[in-house]
Amino acid sequence: MEELRIDMGKLNDKEKEFYKKEIQNIWKLNHTMPYSNEYKKLLDDLIPTKGNNTDIRTPINGVCLNKVKIGNNVVVMNGSLIMASGGIVIEDNTMLAANVQLISNNHDLDERAIITCLPIHIKKNCWIGAGATILRGVTIGENSVVGAGSVVTKDVPDNVIVAGNPAKIIKNI
Repeated sequence: MEELRIDMGKLNDKEKEFYKKEIQNIWKLNHTMPYSNEYKKLLDDLIPTKGNNTDIRTPINGVCLNKVKIGNNVVVMNGSLIMASGGIVIEDNTMLAANVQLISNNHDLDERAIITCLPIHIKKNCWIGAGATILRGVTIGENSVVGAGSVVTKDVPDNVIVAGNPAKIIKNI
């Protein structure tokens, strides 16, 4: 998996306009009546690749939400932060509890205006507990559970429960 590097100090006018428009649309979404036609349109503009029966609750915040791909029967609860510069895939039948953070980017230690990005992949039938943080480059295996408040820094295999900071396997399912 190759790291994407974005120099935020050297964005062109089109890129700057994209970020500005995205911030405005996120604000509008967070201040629009849930499940109204306007809400659905804003959500479609921000996250165009969604499966059937997805439920994304506001408030939501993030960057590059257009790089998020969501499967069928996915729930994203209130307060989620989705930093998707590196790309994020959330597969079918997955639940993200309140205040989950998916952070696919970080700053370069030496050149902090440079964002370093790796994708996040959450496979089918996962449950991510309230306040959990999934960091860049991590894959969560099928049927796995991430405990509330956990910080996931490494891949999680299929069929396990992880918890803690950093998250560790605490039980096989």
